[in-house]
Amino acid sequence: MPDILISEAIQGAAVDALRSRFDVLYQPALWESPGALAKAVRCCRALIVRNQTPVTASLVVAGKELVVIGRAGVGLDNVDTRAADDAGIVVAFTPDQNAISVAELAIGMMLSLARFIPAADRDTKSGNWNRHRFTGAEVYGKTFGIVGAGKIGYLTARRAKAFGMRILACDPFLSPDNTMLCELQAELVELDELLARADVVSCHLPSTPLTVGMFDAARFRAMKSGALFINTARGNVVSEPALLEALKNGRLGGAALDVRSKEPPQIGELEALPNVILTPHIGAFTHEAQDRVATAICRDVTRVLDGMPAMNAVHRAVPARPA
Repeated sequence: MPDILISEAIQGAAVDALRSRFDVLYQPALWESPGALAKAVRCCRALIVRNQTPVTASLVVAGKELVVIGRAGVGLDNVDTRAADDAGIVVAFTPDQNAISVAELAIGMMLSLARFIPAADRDTKSGNWNRHRFTGAEVYGKTFGIVGAGKIGYLTARRAKAFGMRILACDPFLSPDNTMLCELQAELVELDELLARADVVSCHLPSTPLTVGMFDAARFRAMKSGALFINTARGNVVSEPALLEALKNGRLGGAALDVRSKEPPQIGELEALPNVILTPHIGAFTHEAQDRVATAICRDVTRVLDGMPAMNAVHRAVPARPA
């Protein structure tokens, strides 16, 4: 019987090292079949997932031998962490390992929107030379608003600061004397003020009952006219119909989305707008970030199976069940 089940595409030297010590069942498409997943997890001591495997309360119950669930990433909205904790199972995750890659993508999206890079590329490759059509704007001297000033938000703002931007931050869990905000010379403000003042709004919120649908029609109406909106966090914090309307009526100057409310999405009106950049949830998909994520989650799974505490755990670092 396998010790570890991996239900999504997670590979690399760290996974090879797991195989050298444990019996690993690697089925990267298993997340698509909940019934087969529940059957496969019954005899495993560890389950490793990304963001596509729904680790529900019923799956936790099915995993009668589970002592650790490893989430290769930072978001936990696909894992019922409370059910796992109640069952005495460790939930390990990787809170910092992909932060640089996501921050770099957010900055790349901002520059691409400000300078019309994707549209200019497509137009030039079709045989045109429309220099004046693609007159863009500098980000220097503009105001960059981060909504959610955790590790990724901080690293994104730090890079924006390097471009000479003023930084506004909205995060109910931070105080004005937070050292990261002080380093950035960032002004901590309420969300409505940030939206009214920021030329660029970058979203770095987790998916929670309080954040789902946060960016609705009223919030987009509150944004500064012509502002740019970037979301590299979670798709369901944004009402896509409201965003579409704000783009179509000219309230927003552009938007870049790496995440969608449904993934993969149906092709719709957002895909047809020239001032919209869409990428397929690739924020963490760099070679460096993937190596760090795989190394960290495989290390914690190994530690738990060896009777040691996980280094990055949500509720409990050691299982209540014998490993």
